[in-house]
Amino acid sequence: MKFSLSVLLVLFSAAAIAQPTLVEKFQKIGTVQQAQQFVDANKDIKPALLRLTYGKDTSLLDKRLLRQKQGDIFSVGYVTYKVVEAKESIAYRGSYIFLDGSSLSPSEIDSLKKVIVAKANAGESWDKLSDQYTMDGNTTKGDTDWFFGELMFPKEVQDAIAAHKQGDIFFVDVSERNWHYIIKKTYEDKVQKDIVVLRANGR
Repeated sequence: MKFSLSVLLVLFSAAAIAQPTLVEKFQKIGTVQQAQQFVDANKDIKPALLRLTYGKDTSLLDKRLLRQKQGDIFSVGYVTYKVVEAKESIAYRGSYIFLDGSSLSPSEIDSLKKVIVAKANAGESWDKLSDQYTMDGNTTKGDTDWFFGELMFPKEVQDAIAAHKQGDIFFVDVSERNWHYIIKKTYEDKVQKDIVVLRANGR
């Protein structure tokens, strides 16, 4: 009897040792779909999927999670987290004045560029300059609003705004369309990060 009890204890211990840890289980999860399947199959350890956005979710733990990269796993106390998905993008914003090269000669465009920049540097408001000079009929005072790289403007315009610093005034010519822009970068770049985190009790 003693012998069989010892054998059972050894077998039970071996089975317990062979059980993968929560971290090991998390390491095998690579997609949001797999994470959801894990949540559905393991209710006893109170799993959950968290969706967090940089700048919106501001608790200390949220901020720590948002600093992690996709695939990172870590524990706080007896709770383990894995960043299953992380998407980061940068938004840009500026104001522009559009000059139509099919209506103006190259010398007229060059002359207008100099006049507009001189007025802007002298302190005249960009809103007023846009209303006075832009040739595309925009009603937003030339404001591009925030954009994340989707082609709302010609690629040359977006690339130039991304490459400059807040406050810079610069020119962009889209030669194949004969379009000319005077642009002022009006805001610092804005980082947007969205993550999906799997959380469960255990280590």
